[in-house]
Amino acid sequence: MAELATLPKGTKPEGATSEADASRKVREMFTRIAPRYDLLNHLLSAQMDRRWRTRAAKELQPILQNSAAVVLDLCCGTGDLAFALAKGARARIIGADFSHTMLTRAKEKAVALADGRAAIPFVEADALRLPFGNKSFDLVTTAFGFRNLANYEEGLREIFRVLKPGAMIAILEFTEPAPGMIGSTYRFYCQKVLPAIGGIISGDAAAYAYLPKSVARFFRPDELAALMKDVGYESTRYHLMMLQSVALHIAARASFS
Repeated sequence: MAELATLPKGTKPEGATSEADASRKVREMFTRIAPRYDLLNHLLSAQMDRRWRTRAAKELQPILQNSAAVVLDLCCGTGDLAFALAKGARARIIGADFSHTMLTRAKEKAVALADGRAAIPFVEADALRLPFGNKSFDLVTTAFGFRNLANYEEGLREIFRVLKPGAMIAILEFTEPAPGMIGSTYRFYCQKVLPAIGGIISGDAAAYAYLPKSVARFFRPDELAALMKDVGYESTRYHLMMLQSVALHIAARASFS
C-alpha cells in the first residue's frame, strides 16, 4: 500500500494551477455536460450504474429505515443516488452539489418522482465548505463525485465535521482494476471507447477524456481506506463491484468523537 504522502491530494483537470482552479474547472465541466449527463451515465455503464446505487442503498438500510435519521447525499449531481436512497426509506434525504445546472435537473426530477409526496430538497453547496452545522447528519453519501474534489483529505474532514458521533460515511466511486486481462480490457474501454462515445453525444470530448484520467490517478481501494482511517474514521470496509472497477467504502465517525 502506498504511503499517504504519495497519494493524490485532489483532482487535477488539465491546465489547473491550484485547488481553486481545479474546483472551477470541474464545476464548469459539469455545467457543460449536464444536459446529456444522465443519458451518458446509463449508456456508458450499460445501465449498471443503477445497480451500483441500488447496492449502496441496500447496504445502508439500517440508517435509511430510521425515521429520525437525516441523510446528506453529497456531490449529488442530478440526484440519482439520492433517489435510490429515498426509495422505501423513512429517513430524511437531502442532496447537495456545487453545480447549479446539475441541481436544476435534480430538482426537476425530484418533482416528477415525488408523486404527491414532498420532493427531496437539493441545495447548492461546495463539498469542502458545507453550509451545515457540526454533527448534523446520521449518514453522508457520495457517488462518483468524491474523486472530483480539489482536496480529498479536506473533503473527508468536512464530511467528518457534519457527521454525528457514530454516524456513517459511504463513498461509491470508480477504481482501476489490478493489472491483468480484466484491467487491460477496462483501461482500453475507459481510455479509447468511453471518451469517443461521450465526446460525440455530449459534444464535449475534453470532459469525457477527463473521466478516465481522473480514475487512473485516484486512490486504489486500500489507499482510500487508509486515508479515511488517518482522518479519524473507524470500522472502514469496502466492497468491489463490476470486475473490481467500482468500490463502495463505508466507515463511521467514532461514537466518542
